[in-house]
Amino acid sequence: MGVVSALGEGTSLKALDGIPVVKIPSPHSTTFENIYGEDGRRQVLHHQAVPISIEDVPDIWRTASIVHLGPVAGELGEDWSKAVARYFPASLIGITPQGWMRTWDDDGHVVPDKWESEDAFLSEAGAVVLSREDVLGDEEWIESMAHQTRILVVTEGSAGSVLYWNGDRRRFRAPEVEVVDTTGAGDIFAAAFFARLQATRDPWAAARFATQLATRSVARPGLDGIPTQAEIQECLMEVF
Repeated sequence: MGVVSALGEGTSLKALDGIPVVKIPSPHSTTFENIYGEDGRRQVLHHQAVPISIEDVPDIWRTASIVHLGPVAGELGEDWSKAVARYFPASLIGITPQGWMRTWDDDGHVVPDKWESEDAFLSEAGAVVLSREDVLGDEEWIESMAHQTRILVVTEGSAGSVLYWNGDRRRFRAPEVEVVDTTGAGDIFAAAFFARLQATRDPWAAARFATQLATRSVARPGLDGIPTQAEIQECLMEVF
């Protein structure tokens, strides 16, 4: 496992102890403020990191079994869609596109935006995970993306997730938990889904597992929401 990221000098990597990190120097790390209210989440972008090039990925990582492209504020450019298949010919390309689906005004207030490179990335992806919030609940847009890519999963917060595969659509309900902090739950879902998909080649089982694991994460604040080994094994047993 390894991470390529553009990071500001003061960014702590303690949570990634033991994981190789290629650090692209940047004046700032991408920094959001999430503001939760009755009408949902509002975001303010305070800093945007420098772009990351596909050439920044070490050659030895080009044989990785899974490559997860996860921009949060457009850090990955058009060159990724044109070269990802050539750079990672044997990898499962997992994409969480939210960073390509948002823009912001001069004050940093974030709003949804059109995904300009949608067609190019969807055709190369092995699986795509996004939230209903990312597309403003636009069912036509979701259906369009589902027809352009191999596997599409739409997360829906406490309602669980919906998987589109081979022309079929299936919902996975989330268990009820006391919600403490939802930040990062979508990232945990995506990582769990890609890992189980690569291991089992079964999208249904992967979606069920990821839904269970991500739901457990919202019951704890901040980085405490990272799944424990015991929780991973518990969710695997529930899927089996």
